[in-house]
Amino acid sequence: MSIHTLNSEQDLESILEAHDLVLIDFWAPWCPPCKEFHPIFEKVAEQHPDVAFCRVNTEEVKSLQQGFEVHHIPTLIVIRERIMLTSQAGYLPEEGLEDLITKALRLDLNALRKEMDDSDKGGK
Repeated sequence: MSIHTLNSEQDLESILEAHDLVLIDFWAPWCPPCKEFHPIFEKVAEQHPDVAFCRVNTEEVKSLQQGFEVHHIPTLIVIRERIMLTSQAGYLPEEGLEDLITKALRLDLNALRKEMDDSDKGGK
């Protein structure tokens, strides 16, 4: 599996349409932790061909950086079925990334949607 480069909202929309689970790595070329995380991201991507692994260069794609309110890099965004599950700033070791994917896949999205819906209605 290759890493998708996101350069626009349209790129993101295409990925979200085609994949249930999407991981987005926000990075910059001058960032040492970003450089250290890149091979880990690639290695884990190879082990999960059903997951979309994407990268956003924050120096080139400000609109996505701002849209996701990314203020620190690296930042990893996890989206499942168009629901943003987490935004995590900082370097992740391979085990941490694997654990994040496992948790995202195991999450009961129906229960989460109900909770979100109840929250929107002001209920419990």
